[in-house]
Amino acid sequence: QVQLVESGGGLAQPGGSLTLSCAVSGATFSSVAVSWARQPEGKGIEWVCGIYSDNSDRYYKDTVEGRFTISRDDAKNTVYLEMNNLKPEDSAVYFCVGRSGRVCPPNLDEYDYWGQGTRVTVSS
Repeated sequence: QVQLVESGGGLAQPGGSLTLSCAVSGATFSSVAVSWARQPEGKGIEWVCGIYSDNSDRYYKDTVEGRFTISRDDAKNTVYLEMNNLKPEDSAVYFCVGRSGRVCPPNLDEYDYWGQGTRVTVSS
């Protein structure tokens, strides 16, 4: 059974930084493509960024590109989301999502594995 467990959420000031972690278990880590999605309060869930299972490529939503960095550590079976220059509109519950395969599509329907989510609040 594949499990994804997020950690690292919390409160940050505008312009600040947070790093989220997603620990993956129950699968061969190098065969799982991972993305981060988020759901602002009262709004729908949206894809934020993703990284290929072989670490060969990564993609970002335009509103976070240049501020967020997704990475993966195969030795730790963990995917990270480093968030810099945070804005109030980045406030949301962030979900780590995974799928068997190489690529990380922005269509969240293509992901089979979901974490429980971690809340990020950006406020002064």
